[in-house]
Amino acid sequence: MAARAYWKGFLRLSLVSIAVELYNAVESKSEISFRQIHKPSGRRINYTKTVQGIGEIKSSDIVKGYEVGQDTYVTLEPEEIEAVKLESKKTIDLVKFVDVAEIDPRYFERPYYVAPADKHSAEGYVVIREALKKTGKAGLAQLTIGGREWLVAITALGDGLLMEMLRYADELREPADFFDEVPSLKPDKEMVDLAVELIERKAGDFKPDAFEDHYATALRELVNKKMKGHKIKAPQEEAAPGSAKVIDLMSALRKSIGESGGKEKPARATSRRAPAAGRRTAKRRA
Repeated sequence: MAARAYWKGFLRLSLVSIAVELYNAVESKSEISFRQIHKPSGRRINYTKTVQGIGEIKSSDIVKGYEVGQDTYVTLEPEEIEAVKLESKKTIDLVKFVDVAEIDPRYFERPYYVAPADKHSAEGYVVIREALKKTGKAGLAQLTIGGREWLVAITALGDGLLMEMLRYADELREPADFFDEVPSLKPDKEMVDLAVELIERKAGDFKPDAFEDHYATALRELVNKKMKGHKIKAPQEEAAPGSAKVIDLMSALRKSIGESGGKEKPARATSRRAPAAGRRTAKRRA
């Protein structure tokens, strides 16, 4: 079955405007989700919408409200919200271009594929794609979708275009709030050199398909065992490395160098998902 477009509208570069469609670039069906179950009956728990002092209410009686004070709201009907006229509801207007490597990775939120909506848009689409490839630039725009106006970046990706939803500057926490207590130490040069050697031995090309979600796999195995009537017993927790005693850092580094004779393949994934293609530039600053 063909994928369903998440959004339909126009991509504009100055006076050039082409019809495009957005498609979610993230596949989430592989994620394991749990339901809340009433243990005595084994039935799924339902949620009802209630109002204090009134009880359960109908969905048709629910409107959106913006809180302006304690227990004081300005309510809005759907047609009133729809009356907010923004160009970004229908058009991704590329108003500024920046080097892809200049976008701080903390700003990236979620990727979407941008495809031409029809054959009439194909030529303009390819021209914009090739121009972004040659310049190494990302086009910045704003798009109103999902109840908010997003900052977005459009980049070339293979034969197509990628749109990344970005966070606004005021959504990011200041790193100094978390790093200001990091001690100002001058690291031992030999230890740094050993750490660099370890990193270089484990370096390689970025191949996200070499990583597996071990937690999801283990959960599926657990569910299968339960279905077969096996009794599940939690293993005894092992102490985290280094938690029971003070580690001699120099000795640990030297031992690690000795144990890794050559380049190694990563043994385990350490993040939920791989970065989108727009973030693959090695020069990007943290």
